[in-house]
Amino acid sequence: MKIKPASEAYLEKAKMLSEEESERLLSRMRGKPARRLEDNKLTTLEAVAIQLELDDELLSEWRKNMYAIREKDAKKAKEKEEKAKGKEAKAKEKPAKE
Repeated sequence: MKIKPASEAYLEKAKMLSEEESERLLSRMRGKPARRLEDNKLTTLEAVAIQLELDDELLSEWRKNMYAIREKDAKKAKEKEEKAKGKEAKAKEKPAKE
């Protein structure tokens, strides 16, 4: 996996973060970006910007997956509701035994 340089937009976002927020982002950093930061190949600002970008990508993927799950659940609920209505309609159609 090659690390792409941080985009300007994320560098600007990283500059606007507080020290505490930056530390939280850095604590989640794993893999190559963390090693490059330790080897001083990346500045702290660049590392934070890269982590911000990774987090945004993961969040958008998570949202997409949750949307698909919710759609699937809604479809199942609708089918279940229609099935229940069908059973009620059949029960009303049957004449009562006297």
